[in-house]
Amino acid sequence: MRLEVLGSYGGESLECRMTCLLVNDRVALDAGSLTQGLSVERQRKVEAIVLTHSHMDHTCSLPFFVENVYGRSRDAVDIHAGASTTYAIRKNLFNNASWPDFTRLPNNLLPSVQFKILEQGIPVVLGDVRFTPFPVDHLVPTFGYVIEYGGSTLVWSSDTGPTVRLWELANSVPGLKAVFLDTSFDNSLQQIADLSLHLTPRTMSEELKKLERDVPVYLHHLKPPCIEQIRAEVAAIDDSRIRFLEQGKVYEF
Repeated sequence: MRLEVLGSYGGESLECRMTCLLVNDRVALDAGSLTQGLSVERQRKVEAIVLTHSHMDHTCSLPFFVENVYGRSRDAVDIHAGASTTYAIRKNLFNNASWPDFTRLPNNLLPSVQFKILEQGIPVVLGDVRFTPFPVDHLVPTFGYVIEYGGSTLVWSSDTGPTVRLWELANSVPGLKAVFLDTSFDNSLQQIADLSLHLTPRTMSEELKKLERDVPVYLHHLKPPCIEQIRAEVAAIDDSRIRFLEQGKVYEF
């Protein structure tokens, strides 16, 4: 499985503030920086988008992506998301006020965008990659994903505070190669992390006690003002499994 990090909150540039990963060159996981991270030519090869939730740092490039691929002799772009996320995107983005409603362009019978509703625990296969959504704990309804391809399995947290189902799956799925875990704020901002349902190095290390397997754990979604302090606090944690997801890097699993 090929995982290209287009945006992960891991640096100071704009695209680093927006979450987006490209799986096997054909499926985007979130769309915070899909248009910033890929050339227009590569954008036109993206066949589907899988969203975790509706927050702007995970969805803000969707309108520009759809415009970039519009009318390019291809089928409609499929956007896979939970019902609440789909409702929010349609209401707030593709509403003809913020951006044209591409679910009705060029017409209702031949739309440029189609939304596909995901249900927790029910997998969808996109380009031979299997995505199984599961709930995590965030301010809005949010899915993490078990991602499977060619015998390799990844568990992606999306944005979350302390959670349960993620660890049940991480401890039981076959072929687990890595876990990807939100760590947004440093410990001095524990209160805001708790209120916004994100993790700090302190709560992240407590969560890792629930993981019974010896696999790499890649931290993502580091808020840019907190990066230096998060890295220092993580360095003080005695857990060799912890890594940082790197902006612009391609991972093979």
